[in-house]
Amino acid sequence: MDTNEVKTYGIGELLAMARERAVPVVRGIPDAALAAPTPCAEYDVKALVNHLFQVIVQFQRLAVKEASDFGETPDRVAESPEWRERLVDEADRLVAAWSAPGAEEGRTGGMNMPARLVGSMALLDLTVHVWDLARATGQDWSGADEAVVAELAGAVDELAPTARKMGVFGEPVPAAEGASAFERLLAQTGRDPHWE
Repeated sequence: MDTNEVKTYGIGELLAMARERAVPVVRGIPDAALAAPTPCAEYDVKALVNHLFQVIVQFQRLAVKEASDFGETPDRVAESPEWRERLVDEADRLVAAWSAPGAEEGRTGGMNMPARLVGSMALLDLTVHVWDLARATGQDWSGADEAVVAELAGAVDELAPTARKMGVFGEPVPAAEGASAFERLLAQTGRDPHWE
């Protein structure tokens, strides 16, 4: 019997891990920081929260093989002072959608990509953008689970060439010697892991 077997996690399980790390950061965003810059140069904190909201909602649709719409990003922060709890609720729905039987099977989305890879894209946003928000608002962030980073490393390798052409990822940043796996992942997406 092989006791060194590596556990393979479902995307729903990985999203649940990322959600646990995301919730304290989302709840900790002060209104006073909404106009602050983030490691995503094109977004301030408010715009990045609205983008993350849009991603979380649209990737629920992709989990059930429905069409998604990333055309316009509603201003969910302005819609309600309860936006933090609404975002947490949507993250719960995202985890449930990708935990449902069949969510990872087949293909989904406008680019007809393998469903598991699409789920990994949601995981990437829920992990990396939460890091962005934590950095931008001066919060401690407990880091990503090892299994999440492992999943994302493979996904980023696969997605990077197209993502760079589309302007979703920046050019890779050289990772410092001794960088953690997560810092190397951030660098691959074009982020400075030591952004302040």
